[in-house]
Amino acid sequence: MTSVIPLHNPDDRFYYFAYGSCMCPVDLKRSLGESTHDYVVGPATLAGYRLGFFRRSRLRNCGVLDVVPHPGSTVQGVLYHLPWRLSPALDLREEGYCHEMVTVIANGQAYAQTRTYSVISKTHEEIAPNEWYSSVVMRGAATCGLPEEYCWSLFHHIHSLQRRQTEAPLRRTA
Repeated sequence: MTSVIPLHNPDDRFYYFAYGSCMCPVDLKRSLGESTHDYVVGPATLAGYRLGFFRRSRLRNCGVLDVVPHPGSTVQGVLYHLPWRLSPALDLREEGYCHEMVTVIANGQAYAQTRTYSVISKTHEEIAPNEWYSSVVMRGAATCGLPEEYCWSLFHHIHSLQRRQTEAPLRRTA
């Protein structure tokens, strides 16, 4: 009789960089089924990427965040150190995204081979997020201590996309 050897011990952990709604530990708990507060390492920075709303979520019916390579730019987010047992649930939550291994900086230390997710089929233009998604993203950014300037920049970007979406039908009827 042969036994199957798991690829990862259930007690092993992996680093995960969240930049969207998963920055909010309360919202992440909803998908993973357990509190994630204890797994937060802290605010982290991903260099060489920028944020964009390049995916329409069928579940949320709005634009959701993505990271795209962009030299000279940075993305702020939250670094988690999650148990491997949560990996399948995280993959399920991130439907439409694929793993990408990146290096992030948190607490003055580089974390190589950190998992993040990027959109598989990106839209050509950004799609505005709805109020619910926006509030979860902003709550996660504030709760986990992202820099205030970054939070304001993210807020203004979201607001400009929402305003553009609202004004678009008015321009077509004028």
